[in-house]
Amino acid sequence: MLNYKIIKPKKTFSLDDLKEIWQFKELFYFLTWRDLKVRYKQTAIGVLWALFQPFVTMVVFTVFFGKLAKMPSDGIPYPIFVFTGLLLWQFFSGALGDISNSLIANTAIITKVYFPRLILPISATITKFVDFLVGALILVGMMIYYGYVPSLISIIIIPILLVITFIAALGFGLFLAAVNVRYRDVRYALPFFIQTMMYVTPVIYPTSIAGKYSWILALNPMTGVINAARATIFANAPIDWLTLGISTAVCIFLTVIGVIYFKKAEQIFADIA
Repeated sequence: MLNYKIIKPKKTFSLDDLKEIWQFKELFYFLTWRDLKVRYKQTAIGVLWALFQPFVTMVVFTVFFGKLAKMPSDGIPYPIFVFTGLLLWQFFSGALGDISNSLIANTAIITKVYFPRLILPISATITKFVDFLVGALILVGMMIYYGYVPSLISIIIIPILLVITFIAALGFGLFLAAVNVRYRDVRYALPFFIQTMMYVTPVIYPTSIAGKYSWILALNPMTGVINAARATIFANAPIDWLTLGISTAVCIFLTVIGVIYFKKAEQIFADIA
């Protein structure tokens, strides 16, 4: 007589989930490598697309917002001012989009075998880390051109800011990924939402432009990150720890909500994906 064991995902997140992810680390490596290969497969310039996109966007913003609209930049040359914001924003927006679609894009796997579903959204962000590191080469080149020398504290703080950005994208993305399984409207609405959200994020303008209402911008999880990155790299002002603290708190809140909702909805992924 055969004995069957029914595997069911837990409704709450615990340390067992982390242990389970570690047990499936080979699958995580495979999915990550697959995403990297798919992203650059049959492309003429390959990984250089990670340089091309933020650079061209920076040039367009510099012409229209820096030259024509005379957007302030807190004493920082506008091209490098906007590129710093773009680099972090594109990491966040790209990771958010990939995480949100990670379950739908892997329906064939989800419906056939059991594995920790958290592997899919986490592995989907690795290509964005690669894109960020490649794009950072342009930032280093621009810093040399404009005479900025990276300090030791910037080398320490930038990775921390990158982790906060990852947490923000993961938390919000987990929630949207779970909703996307039920309602496919998410995949159509998300690009519009991301585009709109960029204009309420200090990518092309400083938070000082909002005056006494600048604290409202801090509720955007990317505001504190981008401000801290500019303050650290260019040393034009001290880091606004209050704004960074508010943005970090929002990131943590989004992550808690996202993980809770994702774990509760996980049991039905295979049924309706």
